[in-house]
Amino acid sequence: MHPRRPEGFDGLGYRGGGREEPGPAARPFGSGSEPGHWVTSPPDIPGSRNLHWGEKTPPYGAGTPLAGAGLNEEPNLGAGGPGAEQLNRFAGFGIGLASLFTENVLAHPCIVLRRQCQVNYHARNYHLTPFTIVNIMYSINKTQGPRALWKGMGSTFIVQGITLGTEGIISEFTPLPRELSHKWNLKQIGGHLLLKGLTHAIAMPFYSASLIETVQSEIIRDNPGILDCVKEGIGRVVGMGVPHSKRLLPLMVLTFPTALHGVLHYVISSIVQKLVLFVLKRDNSHNLPTESSTSVQSMLDAYFPELIASFAASLCADVMLYPLETVLHRLHIQGTRTIIDNTDLGYEVLPINTQYEGMRDCINTIKQEEGMLGFYKGFGAVIVQYTLHVAVLQLTKIIYSTLLQNVS
Repeated sequence: MHPRRPEGFDGLGYRGGGREEPGPAARPFGSGSEPGHWVTSPPDIPGSRNLHWGEKTPPYGAGTPLAGAGLNEEPNLGAGGPGAEQLNRFAGFGIGLASLFTENVLAHPCIVLRRQCQVNYHARNYHLTPFTIVNIMYSINKTQGPRALWKGMGSTFIVQGITLGTEGIISEFTPLPRELSHKWNLKQIGGHLLLKGLTHAIAMPFYSASLIETVQSEIIRDNPGILDCVKEGIGRVVGMGVPHSKRLLPLMVLTFPTALHGVLHYVISSIVQKLVLFVLKRDNSHNLPTESSTSVQSMLDAYFPELIASFAASLCADVMLYPLETVLHRLHIQGTRTIIDNTDLGYEVLPINTQYEGMRDCINTIKQEEGMLGFYKGFGAVIVQYTLHVAVLQLTKIIYSTLLQNVS
């Protein structure tokens, strides 16, 4: 098994450039013989909106403001002195960490409300706008406390870890490629997508247990342990654990919609991410650097296109697959004796007593009883979630620019 990291990898300072000669306007970051194909972000996982493992995103060297000295030369980003150079070294890490924190922590209340609205077939208020979502968030927080909006966050991280580990194990012991080379063919793409589908299918019982934790009302909910998600997932597979009703759908019925949603989300987000990166690279190629251009703008052009592309990819995939996600969550929650909050009032609880026979029956029932907008219940939470993400990215950008200007 070959190591994943290239030779000469030196942590946060690595930028994926080739061998270079030390000079007054550049500092060596390693002696790797291959260009930057190392991607530090994990593969696509449910709930997670990180860059995909197989992405061979080129560093912004060619045709960008960072290419002033050539394709294989490190840009002079430390012209402002040692302080600016040290700040540049940790800029990508800090900006990426802020984005990751927003996606997985700050946005969790939006995910909780979004899932509760999706599975609440009783609801008369569909919460299609962010204004009603914010109002119901305030009501639930007032009656049940802040914990009601942060429930199940630990289990979502566990599911992400299980998915990541499962994908790595399958790729190591099977010929299914975890990454796609630039010289790909249809067979490699098919094997890669099959790997994604198998990963989501194996992680499905734990995803179902995590979903129950996030939608279960805090009023009747016991304090769950950290590993309860794992215990419930294993119990679901072996048919033991918490008793369920006869309306509980078999895992085989849930396998196809779960794998379909996961693979489609990965495909859509990958395509959108590549398109956005291509457009940003083309636009930056027309803005060649001048002597008056500062290292601040150069650093922003280096780090933010990746985050913008990842943000746009996640947004497009979530919006396009929202109806399928609604159907998927209703199938997973059926027969689990789950009690959810009343998303119309915010201070009552409701049982889930659906009787769907499968994916097709669920789609037809929602269309007949709730209309086409029934597939978009809780969509206002998506707007709030990504608005919050944009605000954090913009705030991070402003803070970084101010710090670098003060140090320079």
